[in-house]
Amino acid sequence: MKKIKTINSVGCVLQHDITEIIPGEFKGRAFKKGHIITEEDIPHLLRLGKDNIYVFELGKNELHENEGAVILGNLGKGENISLSDEIKEGKINFTSEIDGILKVDTEKLFELNMLGEISFATLPNNVPVKKGDLLAGARVIPLVIKKEKMDMAKNIIKSPILSVKPYKKYKVGIITTGNEVFYGRIEDKFGKVILDKLNQYDCEILGQILCPDNKDEIKKSAQKFLDLGATMLIFTGGMSVDPDDVTPTSIIELGGELVSYGAPVLPGSMFLLSYLKDIPMMGLPGCVMFAKKTVFDLVLGRVMTGERLTKEDIMKYGAGGLCQSCEICHYPNCSFGK
Repeated sequence: MKKIKTINSVGCVLQHDITEIIPGEFKGRAFKKGHIITEEDIPHLLRLGKDNIYVFELGKNELHENEGAVILGNLGKGENISLSDEIKEGKINFTSEIDGILKVDTEKLFELNMLGEISFATLPNNVPVKKGDLLAGARVIPLVIKKEKMDMAKNIIKSPILSVKPYKKYKVGIITTGNEVFYGRIEDKFGKVILDKLNQYDCEILGQILCPDNKDEIKKSAQKFLDLGATMLIFTGGMSVDPDDVTPTSIIELGGELVSYGAPVLPGSMFLLSYLKDIPMMGLPGCVMFAKKTVFDLVLGRVMTGERLTKEDIMKYGAGGLCQSCEICHYPNCSFGK
């Protein structure tokens, strides 16, 4: 810290807050710690009686915390992300410009934070977000940071850490299997649940077909939707290992790529995901009908962005894949799927 004449302080960094008092009108902070003094500030400081002030002197190899925050903003800001208009005390915020799924490059985020003197905190990867949601905050921890440290950060981060993937508009066909439903022995309870979840997205529902436990009928129903231009198929019922439950076999026999039959998620371990070319096909276990949140809620949003999930993506849900079935559901603001 150095004491200098105010008239010679342009470009210097204030070491402390400076208070202003206007009797009967205002009492508060006129200049905050860390402020970089400009030519326009000099008359104001002199009116406050500050002929001399205490400042940091930025060396040629140093950056003020706010300058560091600008760099972190550029490193973090990807598709559909906005930065805060004002940087306060070296901190910059990231918000979403759209509804979608947040993507975080967690490996690069870890490398960046491991540099030290940098704090970059985000929401979890792959969570659904709304337009205007706060997604992340980043700051330089000291008031002054070495340029070399920020150059190291730029060398690590070659593409933005954050992005929000928008939802696409899918044409969805729903196929509900089970003799008990097809023959009218019980009322179908699955359809409304699926429609309620799909209606959270801008998709077109082509319809729902009820099928008996018959592979040929299930495959015929799927083909009907494909002929109508379906870009997503959802199968409900008949997903267990019971020999009478033929839905998984029917989906597999339609062809394409089987990603996974089974998921380390409770509720939802009997979930099936397959792709027929670019068309996602999901087989939903019975828990989707009655549980508040299941594997379907974890996967659906990501599929709706057009992301092609892999077996690795599904298996990563194991840590955090247990829903605690809270009396009041706070998903996605909870540990489920994180």
